[in-house]
Amino acid sequence: MKTCYKLMMLCLPLTLALSACQNQTVKTTQPVADNFEEVYQGINAADLKRHIKTLASDEFEGRLPTTIGEQKTLDYLVNEFKQLGYQPGNGDSFLQPVELIEMTADADMTMTIGDNHFAYKKGMMASTKREQTKVTLKDSELVFVGYGINAPEYNWNDYQGLDVKGKTVVILVNDPGFENPQGGKFQGKTMTYYGRWTYKYEEASRQGAKAALIVHETKPASYGWSVVANSWSGPQYGLVSKNGNADRVAVEGWLTREAAQKVFADAGLKFANEKAKAIASPYNKGLGLRASVTVNNSFKKSTSYNVIATLPGAATPDEHIIYTAHWDHLGKDETKDGDQIYNGAHDNATGTAAAIVMAKAYSQLSNRPKRSTTFLIVTAEEQGLLGSKYYSEHPIIPLGKTVANLNMDAMNVLGKTKDVAVVGMGKSELETYLEKAAKRQGRYLVQEGRPEAGYYYRSDHFSFAKQGVPALYAEGGDIPIDEATAQYRKRTNVIITGCYHQVCDKYRENWDLSGIVQDTQLLFEVGHDLVTSNAWPKWAPSSEFQRKE
Repeated sequence: MKTCYKLMMLCLPLTLALSACQNQTVKTTQPVADNFEEVYQGINAADLKRHIKTLASDEFEGRLPTTIGEQKTLDYLVNEFKQLGYQPGNGDSFLQPVELIEMTADADMTMTIGDNHFAYKKGMMASTKREQTKVTLKDSELVFVGYGINAPEYNWNDYQGLDVKGKTVVILVNDPGFENPQGGKFQGKTMTYYGRWTYKYEEASRQGAKAALIVHETKPASYGWSVVANSWSGPQYGLVSKNGNADRVAVEGWLTREAAQKVFADAGLKFANEKAKAIASPYNKGLGLRASVTVNNSFKKSTSYNVIATLPGAATPDEHIIYTAHWDHLGKDETKDGDQIYNGAHDNATGTAAAIVMAKAYSQLSNRPKRSTTFLIVTAEEQGLLGSKYYSEHPIIPLGKTVANLNMDAMNVLGKTKDVAVVGMGKSELETYLEKAAKRQGRYLVQEGRPEAGYYYRSDHFSFAKQGVPALYAEGGDIPIDEATAQYRKRTNVIITGCYHQVCDKYRENWDLSGIVQDTQLLFEVGHDLVTSNAWPKWAPSSEFQRKE
């Protein structure tokens, strides 16, 4: 999932956001390629338009993984990279197979906690990642574990002294900094990965819990209950694992705030009081109740593909900069009347087109950079970053030889901007390179809108970050370059926002692609500075991510 619309940006000095990079300058170890400026200026809207229109055409049927739309997309991408002189990134192949599993929980279920019975979609959601047709949770002891966080660097462990093996843990959404941004905990209002629901299930699994239930609250989650109910029902996708995900908690679920209040009341407690304790310090408490639910599950397996193409470096070809974008979208819905195709022009034909155009720019450099440049166009982002997750867990290029990842997703079709929005600002030294490239364009860096929503953890760069590879996600900001662009932006943003994951996400001839040109040039320069240097950008000391040894 990614930012589906632009929000007003808050301009923060980079020196405050990224203390690790203060007073740094970007250095290269060889002169800029003779024709760098020519190639940079050659990045143009016409090339972008051609690729966006093709990928978002009805012929590609919405680019759903494992369909004819995927095959057409793969053929198109491989052909483009071949014509640009790129080498297959996976041995003699441009493709990396990704084994997917589609799982659907039967909606006919009820969860019992104490004397309360909660209906599917009404008071709770439940599913399983285990490859089993039936998973039963029966009289499992309930334990409140605060935010469910074990973070030594923040001196925080909600599981301290607690054995939850076989038990059901109840967890708050987000992290403690959200409710008390001035309290000096975590990163204040800015969500860390510890606030994401994905982490909470992962940690509960590591602790040996049988089930994990997250209490949904709209403000700290940044979305309403309907998003949970709709997103968690129907087919859910995952990666095929050797152990059938037996190491995951058996049941992953959610409770509404109202359901949680009833549960805590049954335990003789007030939810608000227990939450306040969890905000103040690491906290856990047995609730003296037991939970039961049965999840009946159907599943099927299939294979999709990542596309990977490399332009080998001249001096140290084993060191790579990896650009990512996702090629997939939502396919088509033949039950709909009228238009049935989710063309995905903005999300993410724009990012895929930018990757192709950037690949062309690298191929036109008269001096081959010392390091290799690799483009990884991944599958199944819309199903939960699965293509990039698979790659990061089964890397073709060793992670220790991956200098950085630069990601492109749902790029700016709202015209040129004066600012550049850094998603997850302050996380790594890559922002120093970005700031240099932005200055060439007369732009400045700002923090993304609503950092408490945790958008850094919702696109493909995050898969690299989790593995310790510095990863950058930046996009056109919110300040238009001039009044004419401002007026166009107002008109177009309404359409873009309303068409997120809808059949109306189509290419439009009136789109102003100059903003994508800006950002493609920007990220081209960031990558170029890295592939022509010996530098290894570091994570900021305050980041929850660090290079793995």
